[in-house]
Amino acid sequence: MRLPEGVLRLAMDIDLVLQKELTAAQYAAAMDGAREVLCLACAGSGKSRTLAYRIARLLAAGEPPASIVAFTFTEKAAESIKRRVAQALTAAEMEPTVLGAMYIGTIHAYCQRILGVADAKYRQYDMLDENRLKLYLMSNYGLLGIHHVRDRKGGGYFNAVGAVADAWKTANDELLDFDAVAAADGDGDGDGDDDPNIGKLLRSISERMEQDEFIDFSLMIRRTVELLRGDSAMLSTAVGALRHLMVDEYQDVNPCQEALIRLLHQQSDTLFVVGDDDQAIYAWRGADVANIIEFPGRYPGCAVHTLSQNFRSATPIVEASDDFVQAELGASRTVKQPVAYHNPTPQDVRVLRFADRPAEAKWVAGRIGDLLGMAYADSADGAVRGLTPADFAVLMRSTRTKEQDGSPRHAAFTAALTAAGIPYSLESGGGAFDRPQVAVLRDTFALLRNESPNRNTARQHFDEKVLPAYPDADFNALTRVFTEWGRLLHPAAGAGNARLYPQRLVYDLLAAFRPQRSGFDDTVWRDLGRFSRMILDVETVYPHIGADYDFGSMLNFLQNPAERGYDVSTDDLLQRPDAVTVSTVHKAKGLEFPVVFVVDAQQGRFPRNAGSFSGWLPGAVMAPALARGAYHSTRDEESRLFYTAVTRAERYLYVTSAEWLPKGKRSSAQSPYASRLAEHPAALDAPDGLPAGLERAAPRQRSDDAAYPTNFSEIKYYLDCPKSYQFSRRYGFNPVIQEMFGYGKSVHTSIQKLHEIYPDRRPTVGQIEPVVSGTFHLKHVAQSRDPENNPGPYERAKDSAVRVAQNYVDSHGSDFERHRATEVVFEIPAQGCVISGAIDLLLKEDAGGNILAAEIIDFKTMDSGAPDDDALVIDWTELALQVQLYARAATQVLAENARTGSVHFLKDNRRVNIPVTAAALDAAIANIEWAVEGILAGDFPMRPHEAKCSGCDFQAICARTPQEFGTLTGPPPPLHLPDNDTATARAFSQYQPARH
Repeated sequence: MRLPEGVLRLAMDIDLVLQKELTAAQYAAAMDGAREVLCLACAGSGKSRTLAYRIARLLAAGEPPASIVAFTFTEKAAESIKRRVAQALTAAEMEPTVLGAMYIGTIHAYCQRILGVADAKYRQYDMLDENRLKLYLMSNYGLLGIHHVRDRKGGGYFNAVGAVADAWKTANDELLDFDAVAAADGDGDGDGDDDPNIGKLLRSISERMEQDEFIDFSLMIRRTVELLRGDSAMLSTAVGALRHLMVDEYQDVNPCQEALIRLLHQQSDTLFVVGDDDQAIYAWRGADVANIIEFPGRYPGCAVHTLSQNFRSATPIVEASDDFVQAELGASRTVKQPVAYHNPTPQDVRVLRFADRPAEAKWVAGRIGDLLGMAYADSADGAVRGLTPADFAVLMRSTRTKEQDGSPRHAAFTAALTAAGIPYSLESGGGAFDRPQVAVLRDTFALLRNESPNRNTARQHFDEKVLPAYPDADFNALTRVFTEWGRLLHPAAGAGNARLYPQRLVYDLLAAFRPQRSGFDDTVWRDLGRFSRMILDVETVYPHIGADYDFGSMLNFLQNPAERGYDVSTDDLLQRPDAVTVSTVHKAKGLEFPVVFVVDAQQGRFPRNAGSFSGWLPGAVMAPALARGAYHSTRDEESRLFYTAVTRAERYLYVTSAEWLPKGKRSSAQSPYASRLAEHPAALDAPDGLPAGLERAAPRQRSDDAAYPTNFSEIKYYLDCPKSYQFSRRYGFNPVIQEMFGYGKSVHTSIQKLHEIYPDRRPTVGQIEPVVSGTFHLKHVAQSRDPENNPGPYERAKDSAVRVAQNYVDSHGSDFERHRATEVVFEIPAQGCVISGAIDLLLKEDAGGNILAAEIIDFKTMDSGAPDDDALVIDWTELALQVQLYARAATQVLAENARTGSVHFLKDNRRVNIPVTAAALDAAIANIEWAVEGILAGDFPMRPHEAKCSGCDFQAICARTPQEFGTLTGPPPPLHLPDNDTATARAFSQYQPARH
């Protein structure tokens, strides 16, 4: 078949781009058209680049964007690949907005999308991450009967919660049948009674989650696998456009994820997997390295490519690390024979042994001090700069495990860095409440556990704890908070148990503590924002936070699981500060540093001694997983972890250990890993002397460490007030949950459900109510015990949702006639970023399903601003911008112009047209680019105005001091609004500058 002229030209253009941008091996992998392709990628070999250019090549060859699905291990990796794809498309003179029509992201997010296609109800399910899952189990501890299973298994309350969470995730990841688990976990006495066991508990969790409309990552993937296995029609409907499936970090997929990949490949023309078995370090949570090693056996005739050039590390590091992993794993690994792409100097590899831990830590800090400011040529652009603290990493097997003296393992190293005046960022090492400002917040919450504190107690707490942490705190304001919340938390008998909003308590306390006056740096603000996130997790999961038990349970969470469940520098992985990274190896995977120290390389620590499975799932059902080395420590995985650690280094690698550890009773042996690495000829064993050829240069942090904005909501905050963006996105503060939290989403989902069930005709009045009532769900409003005779707020809200849907169908029933409503994603490349968002789209189709026209409709459950008691002040710049952004991408995504755009206010059933002219769309893009420029520059001035500040989520912690922009010059162009109006973003149109 002859390709169309335009496609042929693009294919030729992209071929030239690929030849210019890729090595011969990368080019061969990107161009391979075999049905199955295995790409073995050594550390630092540019696998993400290869994957991104393969996507660009497919698009240039005329493949529909919707036919491409690429799975990444993390959202951060997805954003990186999206940026690379956009760059490749731009280089080939193709429109990069086609990104919105394909899928590049995590497996669980893709499954969430498929489930939403299968049943719109899934779109209103709340996601449970690891912390929220534990909260969910705590909130249902008695109802689920966890205490009964705990009585059989033993252990304390929080250990039981953790064990059940682990069993739940493992059972889903391994696709274990809950009935089989129950049979294997019987009490064994043969009396046939109904004793509780872990299998029955898991089944109860599944049923309860479905009832409460919660879902976690493991269940989301499992449910998708079960759905696609059991419904071939749904498989075709949900993934029918799929033709090209790609999987990054393939060595890390677990059995459930592999089952999904195989199911999807039944629909796809090609499967491209890329990874490195030598970096398979997640067997402890179920990953199966055999997936990548045995890929050619499962797919005979597959193409195999090896990316063997390491662009990251100097020759001694590449050779020594490969010699190490080959000696350790031998025939249990694939042969890749990596070579360094370049071998710059100065360079240094040393394996060192010190008398004790203080000497080891002092040397590490000293060597960092020696190398700071030394000239370094980055491989990306060859530019020479002086090394800064962010160029150094101190990696260890474990940071939180305690030494014999009770100190965490990182303590000696972080203390030595502090003594040397070198800033550091502690990844997965410090407790969430190590910082006094955060500990005081939790301690102040705790004062309200049992009673309203009296004035003497409040005064003592204020003087001894609050003032040292918050020097500008106001005691009288604090007493008012105690008084008000004391009444709420400890009401009179019979007064009822009203729902409380702990996030409001966070802001009430911070308003009394006045952190905005204390000159705190970003690290303090980020930790305070993390506390706000903890409270959001509690409020999201607990259906009702009231006095007594619920508030006490929240405090128990803050004082136990939260202590270990929230990394103190989670955001630092995305917003790398100019500080030395002190981290576990697992946290550092995917990162690279000019200088790496692998410390605490002791026997029994790295590698860790072999362990056994200690979970609550019975051995009989876990035997296959345990046989492959999953869910317990093995020498093979420890070897891969060490290899991953040393391959983070670009130029300087130091592996260190100490003979005498803190309070050790006998001398410790050096790690056999360190001993094996020391056998390499390039490895030195002398601590003295610096590498030859060092020169000084002006220090400058790597430019690629900037925190890229990724979604429309971030841009929206910035255009409103850059300081609110900083509070929300950089620091992590969350708004207070409103009383009817979730109402808008549930009404929106009900409308989508109606379109799902009635795709080509308007539903009748009698058909609307059952659909809406069956879809409507509010987690945080209690249902009446007698809804027929005594309806409460929940029932009134549901009746309101039914009326909204009926009014919508009455006025816009034509939306259902040969129209299909769907929620679609848009991706807008801007200033090196890719900005994502989602909006509702109404597609007019012919009898064959071909799109005739597209109308963008942004459904809002709010009032349109009519002058009644419920009137809201509408920010038309925000609403217009979102509609216009998708209109900008619609032509590429749908091959159809979005001829009209509108905002539909469901509450008063009013549809307002938004201009989508070329000028309007150009102005929208200019606003995005303006905001991205300011965000990347870290320009976050306060832009106060009474109309904004009075409704701002963060008014209690903002100084509201008028500030000018530091880097941006002038406002972005005015946005085009309804009725031929225009307005500048509210950062300018609603701003009251300081009076001089």
